[in-house]
This record gives sequence, C-alpha cells and structure tokens, in this order.
Amino acid sequence: MDGIPLSALSTALVVLLALSAFFSLSETAMMASNRFRLRHLAQSGHLGAQKALALLGQTDKMLGVILLGNNLVNSAAATLVSVIAIELFGEEKWALGVGTLAVTFAILVFSEITPKIIGATYADRLASLLGFVLTPLLRLFYPVVWFINLFASALLRLLRLAPRPGNETAQLSPEELRSLVLESSHVIPQKHRAILSSLFDLNNITVEDVMTPRGAIEILDLARPIEEVCTQLATSHHSRLPVCRESLDQLVGVLHVRRLLGGLGEPDFDEAAVLQQLQPPYYIPAGTGVFSQLAFFQENRQRIGFVVDEYGEILGLLTLEDIIEEFVGDFTTSLPGLASTLTWSAEGDAIVEGSRPLREINRMLGLDFPLDGPKTLNGLILEHFQDIPEADVSIKLAGIPVEILQTQDKSVVTVRIYRPPAN
Repeated sequence: MDGIPLSALSTALVVLLALSAFFSLSETAMMASNRFRLRHLAQSGHLGAQKALALLGQTDKMLGVILLGNNLVNSAAATLVSVIAIELFGEEKWALGVGTLAVTFAILVFSEITPKIIGATYADRLASLLGFVLTPLLRLFYPVVWFINLFASALLRLLRLAPRPGNETAQLSPEELRSLVLESSHVIPQKHRAILSSLFDLNNITVEDVMTPRGAIEILDLARPIEEVCTQLATSHHSRLPVCRESLDQLVGVLHVRRLLGGLGEPDFDEAAVLQQLQPPYYIPAGTGVFSQLAFFQENRQRIGFVVDEYGEILGLLTLEDIIEEFVGDFTTSLPGLASTLTWSAEGDAIVEGSRPLREINRMLGLDFPLDGPKTLNGLILEHFQDIPEADVSIKLAGIPVEILQTQDKSVVTVRIYRPPAN
C-alpha cells in the first residue's frame, strides 16, 4: 500500500471499527428486543417494527448477514493495523505484536462491549430502526448468506441441534406470563396486576376452594311455620335462597327472594306461593375447575349451583359472585357481625374465624397455609389434632403460630394467628 497517506489509513481504520460497532450493536439489539412489543407496534402499522419482525422470523439469515459483515470488517481492521504498524516501525516483530494488541483492545472497547451495552439497553427502540438497514443488506448478500447457512445447518443437524419449525416465535408458559404481569409494576396499576394474577390462579383451583361450605349455607325450611318463613324472607341478606324441608338432603329448589317480597303481607300467602317461584337446583360435580365452572354458568345461564360429591351429597354452595370475587376481590355486602377483611394488629396478631377459607387467609394476611388438604382453618386444625381441640391451646401450622380461642360443638370458632418472623 505504498503511496497511501497514513492519515487515510487511520481514517479507514476508524470507519472499519465503526462498521464493526454497528454490526455488534445490531446483533445484540435484534436478539434482545421484545418480540411482543414489536408485534404490537407492527399491528399498529409501524413499518420499522414490521421489518424487524420479518428479520426475527428468519433468525439464521439475519445472524448470517450480521456476522458476515462483522467478521469481514474485523479481519480488514486487523490487516489495516498491520499495514499501519509496518508503515510506522518497519517489519519489526515487536511492532506487529503491539499492533495486534492495539487493534484487539480497540475492537473490544469500541466495537464490541460498548455497542453491545447500548444495543441491550435500547433494544426495542433500535430494532425498529435497524430493520430498515439490515433488510436491504440481507437482500444484497443473500446468496453468500444462503451458501454459508448450508454448512451451518448441516453442522446443526449433525449435532442434533437443528431448530424445529415454529421455534422462532417466543412462547411463554402461564407461569412465565404471570411473572411478567407481576413484574410490570411500572406499567400496570397494582389493582389490575392483582386481578390478572388471580386470573392465572383460576386454572389451579376447584369449586371446593371458593364455595360456601354446607354448614354455612342459609336455607329456607318449608317444614317451619309459615310465619317464620315470612320473617326469614323479609330479613334475609341473600337474593337467592335454597329451599328445602328440614335439611339440604331434601332440597326442593332455589328461590329468588325478590319475587315474593311483594306478597309477603297477603293473607293467602302460603307454601304454594313459595313453590310456584322455585327454580330447579343446578348441581356441580366436586373437583370442577373454577375457570371451567365460570364458562358453564355462562352457557347454562345460571348464577348459583350446589357442589355435590360422587355420592350426590351436597358439599357446599357456589355462586357466580363467589367466582368473580376470587379474582376481583370482595365487593358484595358482608353479613352483619363478620369482618370482610383481615389485617394484622399493632401487636402482630389477627383474630380469625375458624370457618374462614385458607385461600382467603393466605391472600389477606400474606401467609402460606397449605391448600392441598382442608379448605378452612377449622379443617386444618382438626386434621392436625385428629380430634376436637380445647380452647387456649397453641400450635404451629406450617410454621405459623396459632392459638385456639374458642371451640363449640364439633368445630373451632375463633383463632388468634401470630405473624411469623420474616425470613
């Protein structure tokens, strides 16, 4: 290269390092870009995002053109440094060694590390711009890239690492998508994140987890005097009541209370007037998934159902509101005397009813009671003792200190839970 000014050689070296930096930045930005955000932009008509998605859909060819350019430029830069070293110091071996070290340092700092950090930091923004540059480059060098990929594909097949068709599109599992929602605090409001997170849990819980247990169901007993029936209808806090004779084992139907309120004061109001307004009961097999049951309610135009076991015995009552509250949160009016929420006191404890569902306690107090067995706190305590415990007994359940305050008949009425120490 006799006759070429040293300044021209230096300028050419700077240009080669800049081109190498561009290819390094392109590789990192394209591979680190969020494909879901690019897909959203592409659907909105963003041309750059459309080109970037098209390139990501043929990753092997995109990487082929980027690495082809990067390696050619780096090789040319190394050669040019050798020429500059010879021009400055002659054909001394130490000069060539120093030149090699210098170009290695320059490539690492200016053409590899720095541009790759920039590409990873601003991946989504850069990918939409790089699509305009890489697309024509791929068309220009397509024959060379195709030829190189023949050998790369053969090597991958030999190593049994060939990508399967369709693997270009990133797939997220439900657990990964749930984690993505929980980590989007800067984008999604906390209340919305809580609802979305609960929606993912619906696939993992059954109707027994959210139903009202049999012992807590308010029933309208037609075996009682008609005056008591009228009083119950006038004072009930529920819009629908199961109607039976003596117990749920003799269930007759479901009554929409509002349909009878106008006739309660009539002298001819009797059992027949109640029976005329009954709807047939809707039964739900135990073990049905909550999300599936939500769809069944919609298909069958139902709002209330009775959960039954394999023998046909009624286990509990499930309403549409129960399912909605599971992922939206409590919104219905609570019964008098019952606290709708649970919170820790200043002393670090909480008074809880034994009939409270464990899922609800875990959610409100941030605890981790096991959910694969009994559904209520009372059931968990009875399972632990294998007997009806006495009051003023303290135990640890799943590492959580619990004190039994009151028992009655066959169940635990109230319990004091102590906040476990933070890990």
